[in-house]
Amino acid sequence: MKILHIDSSINGEQSFSRTLSAAAVARLRELAPQALVTYRDVAANPVPQFSGNIAAGIFQGQQTPEFQRDAKVLSSVLEEVLAADVIVIGTPMYNFGIPSQLKSWLDAITMPGKTFSYSQAGAQGLLGEKRVIIASSRGGIYEPGSPTATWEHQESHLRSLFGFLGVTQIDVVRAEGVRVSPEQAEKSLQSGLQQAAQLQAA
Repeated sequence: MKILHIDSSINGEQSFSRTLSAAAVARLRELAPQALVTYRDVAANPVPQFSGNIAAGIFQGQQTPEFQRDAKVLSSVLEEVLAADVIVIGTPMYNFGIPSQLKSWLDAITMPGKTFSYSQAGAQGLLGEKRVIIASSRGGIYEPGSPTATWEHQESHLRSLFGFLGVTQIDVVRAEGVRVSPEQAEKSLQSGLQQAAQLQAA
C-alpha cells in the first residue's frame, strides 16, 4: 500500500490537524506495516498557485522558464496522487474553508485526462479506486444541526472535490471546537485521536 500524507496547517507542532493526520497515518501503518509513505507539507513548501502563466503553458503551449519551473513541481504533485492508494489530508478550517495552500494543491491535482475526464455523458472521475482520509480541525462547532453548520466549507469542499474525481471512500477524523476553551480543545483532540485509532483497512 502507498500512502500520501498531506499537511496544510501553518501552526507547526501546535497544529491539531497535523496531530490527527499523523495519528491516521500511524494507524494505517499499524494495519499495513509494509506501507510506503510519501509526505508533502504544502504550508512549509507551497505548491505554485494556479496562474495565467501556468494556464498558458498547459493549454496554449507557452512554456516560459517560469512555467517550466512550476510545471516540474506540479507534475510531481500529480504523480504522487496518481501513485497513492490512500491519501491522508490534514486540514484546519480557516475562515470557514480550507487553507489557501491546500487549495493550490487541489488545483494541481484536478487535471483533465489525469484525474477526471469529460465526455458527452458529462464529467467522470478517474480516482475511484483511491481512499481519502480527512484529518480535520476546527476552532468552532460546525457539525450538522449546529447553528453554524451552513458556514462549513472545509470538509464539504474536500468531499465535493474528491467526489468529482471519483473517490467514494472518504473517511473523516475530526477535532471540533478547539478554540472554544482549553478543556474543549483537549476533549476534541482526544476524540479525534480515538477516531483515528479506529480506522479500518480499506
